This record gives sequence, structure tokens and C-alpha cells, in this order.
Amino acid sequence: MTVAEAGNLMAGKHDNSGFDLASIGAKLQGNAGQRFWRGLEELGASSGYRDSVEHEFPRDPGKEAGAVSRRDVLRWMGASAAFAGLTACTKLPTEKIVPYVTPPEELIPGKPLFYATAMPLGGFATGVLVESHMGRPTKVEGNPDHPASLGATDVFAQASVLTLYDPDRSKVVILNGRIGSWSDFLATIGLARQEHLRRKGEGLRILTETVTSPTLADQLRALLAQFPAAKWHQYEPAGRDSAREGARLAFGQYVNTVYRFEQADAILALDADFLCSGPGAVRYARDFADRRRVTGPGSTMSRLYAVESMLTNTGAMADHRLPLRSGDIKDFARAVAYGVGVKGVTPPAAPSKFPAGWIAALVRDLEAHRGSSIVIAGDTQPGEVHALAHAMNQALGNAGKTAFYTDPVEANPTNQMESLRELVTDMRSGRVDTLVILGGNPVYTAPADLDLAQALLKVNLRI
Repeated sequence: MTVAEAGNLMAGKHDNSGFDLASIGAKLQGNAGQRFWRGLEELGASSGYRDSVEHEFPRDPGKEAGAVSRRDVLRWMGASAAFAGLTACTKLPTEKIVPYVTPPEELIPGKPLFYATAMPLGGFATGVLVESHMGRPTKVEGNPDHPASLGATDVFAQASVLTLYDPDRSKVVILNGRIGSWSDFLATIGLARQEHLRRKGEGLRILTETVTSPTLADQLRALLAQFPAAKWHQYEPAGRDSAREGARLAFGQYVNTVYRFEQADAILALDADFLCSGPGAVRYARDFADRRRVTGPGSTMSRLYAVESMLTNTGAMADHRLPLRSGDIKDFARAVAYGVGVKGVTPPAAPSKFPAGWIAALVRDLEAHRGSSIVIAGDTQPGEVHALAHAMNQALGNAGKTAFYTDPVEANPTNQMESLRELVTDMRSGRVDTLVILGGNPVYTAPADLDLAQALLKVNLRI
């Protein structure tokens, strides 16, 4: 609508109710040339018109001052991303590439090297092959020539390479919360050594994880011989105290058990995820898979019974799986032990809480495969369940056929939880002057009720 058309409209006989024609006329006076409006509402710039425009066209230039639109947000985000990209434009200091004076014959940039080693976990080693680039390990695979892995690995071995590149690993010596030097450390430990030599090791404690290395064990024994009053404690958060106590209950001493799953026709797993966790799990998984493989018309597969408190990979592979509460597995083991004829075992008081026919069918299968069956208990079960498993293997004639007993692999087998409690008690009573921690993070992994962090504050020297 032009100015002339607006004047004609005002002079006409149209219904102009609701418009302030006087103010509109005043705005038109003095206007030269053509100007356009969408209607008298816009020309009059009434408040109702502005509200309707703001409601219908939120991006109208007449929006409220200070309001943030979606376009503004996107514009700021784009600017932030652009500024973040500028950080890559930092000029790095000039560095020179210096070649080897005598380059190693086998080290070629871009070509990996492999070396064989063993990865300990819980005191048990798994043979692995490590791929490295320019001296830096990058990938871990199983060693096909090592009996503990047979070329396979587990999730722990695959993730172990990440521990070599821990950004939180301390790069300096910390002395009383401040950065020190190696000479400061040697001076401090030298003074402590002289004091403990004078006192024959009184007040000296050593805390390690499970030690199976003969070299480290020999060094620790030599240290204890030099400081006869010192004490050596061991602790791991996922230790095998129950398995050790079960062996002591069954045999009167600590022993290590090795199973031959490739020779077993019937297997009972009592809350034991032997395919994925525990000593020898990588080898056990390979042996179990070999026994489940049908190789000819006359070959048969083993049968697996899994009684567990939560679903595991072993339970998923089981032919028969019975979910039970963890506290009920002990009574279940007693019922099975009574069924296979273990001497001195009485049936549980309430056998009806187990499915009818389950125990009877299991006992028949185990007895039908005497000498070729296995009963294995998991580390989360108490020592009594492990002792019952050993007793059932003995009663079924599995000892020396599918279950073998050896000397303990630990250099100093003990109840680690009781050992840690003894250490905390000594620290709280002020009987510990120097504590040497070799490996592990006991402040983080120890049970909360021990309050190890507060007990450590009472130790004069913590290494």
C-alpha cells in the first residue's frame, strides 16, 4: 500500500474503527516518494500489531532487546569451535631427529617387533607375545608355545598394555608431599635401615601383593633374615583366601589344584566361572572347548552343571544351570557330597528348597563318570565349599586323573585378609615405624571398615 492509497483510504467511506486516523495522518505528512506498508495496522504501529508480529514471526527485527535466538546460540558455538581449533596452531619448539650411531639391526621404523614374556595376574602367569613399535609395546596376544595360554588371552591381558602409558604414574620422587630427588630417598631409607638394623627389624613391616616370583621371594626372605623382627604381609583385593582355606581344611596344608577339563566327562561348577576368571582360566577355556568339540561319529561331549548366584559365561555355556542364592550353595554342596558318598557329611536340614530331581540326576551323572569328572568351587564361596569340592573329587576317584594337587605357587601362602587386619592393628597401636608397600594400592582396595588411610597416618615412614 502506497502513501497515496493510504490517503485515499482515509478519505473514503471505509470502516476505519480501531485506527487513530489523526496520528496516521500526522505520520504521512512530510513523506516524499513512495513508502509501503502491509496495512493500516503497521502504519499506525499499534501495540496489538507489534504483539501479533512478535508471536507469528519470532525472528522479526522488532523482537525484545536482549533475547537470545537459536541463531545466536549456533553462532556462539561455531565461534567456540573455531577458537578451539586455533589451539592446534601453536608453534611447537624445534626438535632435531638424531639417528643412531650404531643402529640396532632388528629395529626398523614402521615394522613391529615381537617378544615373548609372561603377564602375572593374581600371582599366576600367562604366556603372551607382545607386539612393539620402536620399543613401545602396543598389542598383546597369547603365546601358542606357552602351556598357560596356548595362543589365547583374556580381557586382562588385552588391557594390560594400557598400564604402561598411565598418565597418572608418578614421574618424580615425592618426599613428605613435596618433590624430592633420588638422593633424598636413598638418604632417608639409609637412616631408617640403620635404625632397624640396631633394633633387628622391630617396627618394620612389608606389604606386598601375592608373590609367586622365586627371585622376589628369595630377596624378601633375605631381607627378613637381615631383619628378623620384621613382618611380611600380603594382600590382594580379589584374593583366593577361600580356596587356600578350603585346601587347608581338606588336606591340613595349603595346596594348589590343577584341573584337566579336556579329560572330564561331567563337570560341576559351584559358583565358579572357571572359563573367564581365576588361575588357569585361559588354558581351562581352551581345554573345555576341546572336550566339547565333536571330532567323529563316536566322539561325545562333556556335560557341564553350573550352580551359581549370578549369570556368568560359564553358566551360559552350561548344559544344566541352577540359579541359587550364594548362601544356599553350601547346603547344595553338602547334599551332593552326601549323595556321592563323602564320609562324615550329613545332608542339609532343608533339602526341599532345591528343585526336585536335580540333585539325584547330578549325583547319578557324577557317579557314572568316576575318575572322569570334576567338582570345582568358585573363589567367592567360603572355605567349607572348597573343602567339600576336594572331598567329592576324592570320593569320585578324580584325584590324579582330572584333579592334581601340587605345592602352593605362592611363596608365602597365608590368609591375606587376616594378615592385613593384623597390620592395621599394629599400625593403630603404634608398633609400626616403617611400612614398605611393594605394588598394589591398599588405601583404595582395602575394605572400608579397616580405615587403612587413617591407620597409615600413625606410621612415621611410609614407602
